[in-house]
Parts: sequence; structure tokens; C-alpha cells
Amino acid sequence: MGQGIDTELKRNLSNRHMQLIAIGGCIGTGLFMGAANTISLAGPSIIFIYCIIGIIVFLVMRALGEILLSDLRYRSFVDFVTELLGPCCGFVLGWSYWLCWIVIGIADLIAISGYTQIFYPNLYSWIPALCCIAIFYILNRLTVRIFGEMEFSFAIIKILAIIVLILVGIFFIVTGFRSPSGDVTSVKNIWNHGNLFPNGFEGFLAGFQSATFAFIGVELIGTVAAESKDPEKNLPKAINNIPLRILMFYVFSVMVIMAVIPWQSINPSKSPFIMLFLFAGLPAAAAIVYIVVITSAASSTNSGVFSSSRMLYGLARLNKAPAFFGNLSKHSIPINGLRFSCLCLLTSVILLLFNNKSIIEIFTLVASIATIISLFTWLLILLSYIQYRKKHFHKHMSSFFKLPGGYISCILCIIFIFFTLLTLMIQFDTRMALYIGSAWFIFITFCYYIVTKSKKKSKIILLSK
Repeated sequence: MGQGIDTELKRNLSNRHMQLIAIGGCIGTGLFMGAANTISLAGPSIIFIYCIIGIIVFLVMRALGEILLSDLRYRSFVDFVTELLGPCCGFVLGWSYWLCWIVIGIADLIAISGYTQIFYPNLYSWIPALCCIAIFYILNRLTVRIFGEMEFSFAIIKILAIIVLILVGIFFIVTGFRSPSGDVTSVKNIWNHGNLFPNGFEGFLAGFQSATFAFIGVELIGTVAAESKDPEKNLPKAINNIPLRILMFYVFSVMVIMAVIPWQSINPSKSPFIMLFLFAGLPAAAAIVYIVVITSAASSTNSGVFSSSRMLYGLARLNKAPAFFGNLSKHSIPINGLRFSCLCLLTSVILLLFNNKSIIEIFTLVASIATIISLFTWLLILLSYIQYRKKHFHKHMSSFFKLPGGYISCILCIIFIFFTLLTLMIQFDTRMALYIGSAWFIFITFCYYIVTKSKKKSKIILLSK
């Protein structure tokens, strides 16, 4: 595709795109597929876990929103992290966030392959992953508006699925539905007859590292803002609706699931949304939910393709990535970043080809790595907010979209992030992910200093000539 004369991304996303992309960022594979694992670890206390993480996510997004709206030249959080915390932090964050979306995409493609095999057990597991990569590459290379329309449609499907699940669950509770196995649906199942922490405090802590993955992607609002028509109106609205969405889609949905299915009966390797309908003896409805879960994973992968290509574009503009990643197509798409990101997603095909472990084991490891990088992203956003208050105090005072609680909220969020990282040490799979994540940060920091040193040598040679 030929290159156009434009060097800037276009603001082609409308308010409805922003709102639905924000909702889609709150509802992903981590909820549809990962909620069962969190319930098995924490039991009924998952309700408190989702509420606590939801508050933290909202505050982090408010800090993000205040900084982005303070200067509309910021195209993503990498821009303001580079300015406020320095080029090294910007380099490490940009490449880490790119990797985060690649890892999320790999996890989602693995999930799609696993669920597709339920309908086509004889199909090679790598085929669905390869097909998805090809489809999203073709669609994302057209216009950003097509991405907006795809996410708009995906989000509506996810919203309708959760609403139907909640309504069906409420019907079961009101009518005292009895499952084919003899279990009676009751609100008492939610509270486990008074025992909210059945696996003790350790189980409650372990639930945080699993639940946090469900919220990864909400910061996509900050990336999409660069291509929104009216960010000063659309961004605050999208962020301010986050608490209601979390209450609706996370808290209410898991409460309904645990009312219908006693939490001890929930299989951690299966989607609780599918299990609810199977538990109720409705296999046809469960089959429909399977399709919704696949759609959710596809939506997350699509967001990853979009976000990772934009991140490479942003890094190229800041001279932190090869210049060709900054090239735009005639439709203002960062085409080289898109190609490279899709090429990296082919790792999922390789994993599925040569895998000896179960799909859920690979998913857990990959998801944990993505969680670590996402927490690092939130941490740098918060540290940037502290610097923003110091360096641009007048902008903060004149802001119409301030972070509630200011410094206090910021410090509490930072404490929570370190607390969640410590919980990753509890289980073997997540502990391995923590080691891999730490190795990545060391490696990419080393790369920054190598690149910086090479640039300095090049300048010295040019000057001497």
C-alpha cells in the first residue's frame, strides 16, 4: 500500500466508538474465561476483589485522563511518560506496552483455538489462530473507522450476553430453580452460608493476581483518544462510566453465577458463563455463549492489533523505534507497525503447533506476563501524574477533569500495584511469569542504553567529519 503525505493519525472515531471501546476494554477474555479461576481461588470474596480493583482502575484512568487532556499534543501515555519521567522510561514503557498487547493477543488466540475445538474437535488447533490474524490484518489496514465499527459490534455482543446471563440468573433465583444434579439456586450460595473467605487470606490474595488480568485493556482508552474526534468531551465520559460498568459487568455477573452454581462446583479451567447454562440443563444456550466467548477473545485480539501498531508508530515518532514504523498508509494507518505486530502474533500458532501442555496452562502463563506489564504501565502513569503536578501545577489547577483525591489516591494506587505484584509469588505459574517479566524489563532497559550509546557515537562521527 502506498504511503500518503499525512504524518499524523486522524481523529476519525466518534463518541459512540469511544464509549463502546471503553466498555469493550472492561469486558474481555479475563472475565469470560478467567473468572472461574479467580472464583476457585477466592470463593465469594471475589466480589470484594473486583470492587477494589475496579476503584483502582478508575483512579488510574482519571490520572491518565487529566494528563492527556492537559495537552492535546499527547497522543498516548508514552508521550507524557517520556516528557515527565524521561526518555528511558518512555522507551521501556512503549516497548513493554507493545509487548503486553502482543502477549494478550497470543493468549486470546490460544483461547479462541481452545473454544473452537469444542465445535470442531478434529480441527488443528493452530488453524483458528492463523485465520484470526489474517482477518484482523486485512480489516485493520483499511481505515481506523473499520476498527471502531468492529469494536462497536463486538462490545454490543458482549454487553447483551452479560445482560442475558444476569436476567436468566435472576429468574432462576426468584423461581428457586433446581439443577438436574439437584442443587437449588439461592442467594445463600453467594455468601457461602456466611463464609466469605473459604480459602483463607492466602486464597483472597491469590485472587488478585488472577482478577487483575480481567481489567487489562481498560487503558486502551488513552490510546484511542488520539483518534477521537472530540477527546475533551468523549474521554471524560468514557472514564467516568467505568465504575458503573465494573459493577454491572463484573460484580453482578459473578454474584449471579455463584447464586446459580455453588462456587465449589465451578471448574477453574472452564468459562463460568458457559457453565451456568450447562448447569441449568440448557446446552443450546451454552453453545451460544461459547460463540460469545470466542467473540470476546476476538475483540481483545483486534484491540491488541490496533494498540500495538499505534504504539510502534508513537515510538517511531519519538525516535525510540525504527523510523519505518512511523510511516502511514494513504488511509492514515501505521501500516508497518501493523504488519510487524501481526507477524509477532504468529507466535501463538507456533505455541499451538509444538505445545505439550493444556491450553488453559499456556493461557494462564501468558496472561500472567501480560498482567505484570499492564501493572507496570499503570505504575508509570501514576508516577507521571506526580511529576505532572510538580512541573505543570498551573495546568492541574485549571483542569476540568482532576484526579479525585489527588496525591493520596495516587499513592494508594501505587501501594496496590506493589501489593498485587507480591501476590504473584504465591502460585508457581504466576511466579514464573514474574521472573519472565523481570527479565524483559532488564533486557529492554539494556537495549535503551545500547541504542542511546550507538546514537551518541554516530553523532560524534558525523561531527568529526
